[in-house]
Amino acid sequence: HLLLFLLFVGPFNCFASYSRATELFYSLNEGLPAGVLIGSLARDLRLPTAGGQHAASLQPPLSFTLASHGLGGQYVQLDNRSGELHTSAVEIDREALCVESSGATIFGGSAAVSSSSPSPESCLLLLDVLVLPQEYFRLVKVKIAIRDVNDNAPRFPVPHIRLSVPENAPVNTRLAIEHPALDPDMGTNGVQTYRLQDNYGVFTLDVEENENGERTPYLIVMGALDRETQDEYVTVIVAEDGGTPPLVGSATLTIGISDINDNCPQFNDSQLNVTLYGNSSLGTHVATVHAVDMDLGSNAQITYSYSQKVPQASRDLFYLNESTGVITLSTKVDGDTPRLHRLIILGNGPGCIPAVITVLVTIIKVMMRPPEVVPRFIANEVEGVVYLKELEPINTPIAFFTIKDPDEKYKVSCYLDGDGPFRLSPYKPYNNEYLLETTKPLDFETQQLYEISVVAWNSEGFHVKKVVKVQVLDDNDNSPVFSEQLIELSIEENNVPNAFLTKLHATDADSGERGQVSYFLGPDAPSYFALDKTTGVLTVSTQLDREEKEKYRYTVKAVDSGFPPRESIATVTITVLDKNDNSPRFINKDFSFFVPENFPGFGEIGVISVTDADAGQNGWVALSVLNGSDIFVIDTGKGVLRAKVSLDREQQSSYVLWIEAVDGGDPALSSTAKITILLLDINDNPPLVLFPQSNMSYLLVLPSTLPGSPITEVYAVDKDTGMNAVIAYSIIGRRGPRPESFRIDPKTGNITLEESLMQNDYGLYRLLVKVSDHGYPEPLHSTVMVNLFVNDTVSNESYIESLLRKEPDISVEEKQPQISIEPTHKKMESASCMPTLVALSIISLGSIALVTGMGIYICLRKGKKHHRADENLEVQIPLNGRINLHMLERKPMEISNI
Repeated sequence: HLLLFLLFVGPFNCFASYSRATELFYSLNEGLPAGVLIGSLARDLRLPTAGGQHAASLQPPLSFTLASHGLGGQYVQLDNRSGELHTSAVEIDREALCVESSGATIFGGSAAVSSSSPSPESCLLLLDVLVLPQEYFRLVKVKIAIRDVNDNAPRFPVPHIRLSVPENAPVNTRLAIEHPALDPDMGTNGVQTYRLQDNYGVFTLDVEENENGERTPYLIVMGALDRETQDEYVTVIVAEDGGTPPLVGSATLTIGISDINDNCPQFNDSQLNVTLYGNSSLGTHVATVHAVDMDLGSNAQITYSYSQKVPQASRDLFYLNESTGVITLSTKVDGDTPRLHRLIILGNGPGCIPAVITVLVTIIKVMMRPPEVVPRFIANEVEGVVYLKELEPINTPIAFFTIKDPDEKYKVSCYLDGDGPFRLSPYKPYNNEYLLETTKPLDFETQQLYEISVVAWNSEGFHVKKVVKVQVLDDNDNSPVFSEQLIELSIEENNVPNAFLTKLHATDADSGERGQVSYFLGPDAPSYFALDKTTGVLTVSTQLDREEKEKYRYTVKAVDSGFPPRESIATVTITVLDKNDNSPRFINKDFSFFVPENFPGFGEIGVISVTDADAGQNGWVALSVLNGSDIFVIDTGKGVLRAKVSLDREQQSSYVLWIEAVDGGDPALSSTAKITILLLDINDNPPLVLFPQSNMSYLLVLPSTLPGSPITEVYAVDKDTGMNAVIAYSIIGRRGPRPESFRIDPKTGNITLEESLMQNDYGLYRLLVKVSDHGYPEPLHSTVMVNLFVNDTVSNESYIESLLRKEPDISVEEKQPQISIEPTHKKMESASCMPTLVALSIISLGSIALVTGMGIYICLRKGKKHHRADENLEVQIPLNGRINLHMLERKPMEISNI
């Protein structure tokens, strides 16, 4: 529509100047990826935008548009502004695009404009491109020739080629192979050569090319052929194209050698000598001649005939079967019959000179007739063969035999000749009647055919023999027998599905269908085992897991095809062998152990339980400490965790360890577990007095101090936690003018003045303060001497120091301070946490450990609020009274335990 609009609306002068059809020719290889440049229409059309210098001045700018998006449009992408033509994401397949092309023209070089038209055999993409605006309007016909690449291998239409060659084919005989290889590629990329993988020294290949360029392979005979020596040759014919690198395809080539009549009949002997009694009956077998022809089919057909040299009398006396070569007596021998006959017999083949054999028949004159043996069969008999089933009972009758002398002159007797479970006995009360019967059951598997003879002779010593053949018929009397009654198998776990286990084998001594064995799984076999009914191949359809089940035991049956069928049973045991497919597994991923501090070195902290579902060495587990190995050690066999040294909670309150468990497989598997060791506090630290710093320090107390005023304080800390760190203060010894004038707060350690000081109360007061914790079972304590000097001034320091050096004579008062810990942020009263813990222990014995821990935790938190600024016991000493720092003695504090 756009084209029509431009044709009728646009100025005709512009149309006449620029609107003309133009052809551009490009070529490119098939199978290129997207984005490959095919060509630039603007440059190749020499439009003003080709240089790019005046592109900005063109208003409106040039645009390029595909006139239609047909089959060719899907293979290219056209830039509307620049006019560059690129390959699209749809790959170009020359063989699919040009299925009807018989060839391909390959232009030289890369994709470029061609001044000449492509070959008519080329595979072309045709595109119509409109160049706008109207001033530069053009209809450009773009032809893109697709060059062939060698991306297809030769392929024979059939996998098996059969060729027939007569055995008398002369050398250089050429036979076309009717199924040449096909290659969709063109030119030299198509099929170029053929070769034989094995030419047996008598064949080669040649290739002929017709007018259409089709190449047909020919088989050439290079040597003499003889079907009787080798009747078939099997080789592989290989087709190769001319690409770089070349690709090949192959098929099986069977060369059959057809027969020609190049062999004639031959007798193994040149003469046979035969003796015939004169009293022989008609139809008596005289002789059999047999010739051999090495050819096949009609070329090997042989007929027998008498030579013209054989007298007519001999021909009348002896009948020759022309097909079988059997000679029989056809007329009675009498006194005029010649005693010697020379029978010349010819073996005739098509197109051959007859083979010759001579049969000399000598007739012996007999003066008396031989005894006669007349059988009457009771058992099933066909053409002299008696058929008896095996396992027939003893004394099964076979036949009656009547023995007589035709001349009725001589006494005739008989006996049984031959091996076998048979007996010939007179059948009384009749004369000359004999019964042939079995003496024990027959067994087909032991012997299938018996040949026995009933021999009759008269008093003159003349013998007559009657041959009887007994064929034993098979019965289904044998069950299948497994080669092993217990079939022991093993397979590694994690096997592939349908893995082969074994091939069962059972034999059945019976014949025919009765001996054909089928295999079945027993009812106790799991459903994921399969047994091929015919081959006896035992497979397992799923992966086996030794950790789920290590041993399988079930039965299999072998059943024959008799009626009724017989079967036998064998037992299959399968042991699933272990593979290292399970990592060691800890009972818990996180272990927590509560250990009292000062626990002795190498004492048992706890047991780390780990298991590995694998067996043997794959299930051996070794434990090791990944971190903290300088302090902790683990018994790799028992999993017992120990500390090499005694642990001090005050140095470190908890430890986090990572334990690795490694099994003994190859490659080894491992897993890790987190171990948390929490140290329980033991009252192993007495309170540490931080103030006063020395027993020799003193403080000046003015006599004007009002009762209730704070004088100083004793400040101590305890490194333990919980009740072990709750500190109580008490004065256990006093010395001074009126020592009861001072008291100490048991909770805070503040020392206050109880009563007003009088004139006679001046002097040195020495207070022995006991600082005790509430540890269990035994509290620890420290003591410190608090020296107070009541006076208006310190006029003689040396005198005071001399008093301090004297050992004070103080009597110790044993009073236990009472402290209560409130559950709020108020001041702590005189009750202890211990009664609470005891009460809770009595109420719930089962939860005593948990309740005790909670009580300790609460007490610890409360005590910390009043005595410490943080959990690390890094404290600042608060002074509740005014302290004259000039009065402090800078000497080490002396602490004595009472």
